[in-house]
Amino acid sequence: MGMFGRLGRRGGRGDGRLRTGTSDDARHLEQFISTRTGVEAYVEPRTTVTDTTILLVAHDGEWTRRRVDGPRGASDFARKQSIPLYDAAVVGYPQRMRDYNQRNKRR
Repeated sequence: MGMFGRLGRRGGRGDGRLRTGTSDDARHLEQFISTRTGVEAYVEPRTTVTDTTILLVAHDGEWTRRRVDGPRGASDFARKQSIPLYDAAVVGYPQRMRDYNQRNKRR
C-alpha cells in the first residue's frame, strides 16, 4: 500500500468511513458535565480525518472532546444537557481554555 493509502485511514475504521459518536462518547461527555460547573459546548466541523466533534469547556478551562453524530447530534446533545452550544469555526475557543492548557503545560 502506498503512503497516501495509509494516511487516508488515520482515525477512521479502515474502510474509508469515519467513526461517529458512540454511547461511550456520550457517557463521557455527560460525566464531564455532571462533575464540573459552567460547562459550554463548542461544535467542531468534520474534517478529512475526524467526524464532527463536540468540545466541552468547564468554567476553569478544563476541556474534553468527543465525536458526535454530526452538527445536529451536537445540537441535540447540548439542548438535552441544557448547556450553551457555539460553533467553534465562528466564535473560536474561549481564552480560559488556552489559559488552562498553558497552566498544565508548565506542570
